[in-house]
Amino acid sequence: MSGSAPTAPFGRDVIETILPHRAPFLLIDEVSELEAGKRVVARREVRVDDWWFPGHFPERPVMPGVLIVEAMAQTGAVAVLAEEENRGKIALFAGIDDCRFKRVVEPGDILTLTCEIAAVRGPIGRGKATAHVGDELAARGTLTFAVER
Repeated sequence: MSGSAPTAPFGRDVIETILPHRAPFLLIDEVSELEAGKRVVARREVRVDDWWFPGHFPERPVMPGVLIVEAMAQTGAVAVLAEEENRGKIALFAGIDDCRFKRVVEPGDILTLTCEIAAVRGPIGRGKATAHVGDELAARGTLTFAVER
């Protein structure tokens, strides 16, 4: 993809032109807001047939916290990789700080994922990310990423 960043809203077809992730590991369905290099808002419909629920947990389906974090990281990667100078590159997840889980995420929930890029120095950057279900905070954390050259 060349030229300017895509205009939100857009779905998986456009997300796949920005991110290298593919099913079943692409964890965002739609980008509703995008300011390349600065801020992004995405959405994930948590479905009863998502691949992790048969094992986590059979009697009490709960979206694993690590996958909520991964969804936040993929959301942040859209903001970073939508920038023209980063097109076609991979943003590697380098860490998370101050991560907290505040609410269980279960089938039928709609996750609203937000990431605000806080600082970028060369290929390394940080972003503040949240995951909400409605008005309730499900998770938050500060992501560190490295854009592969």
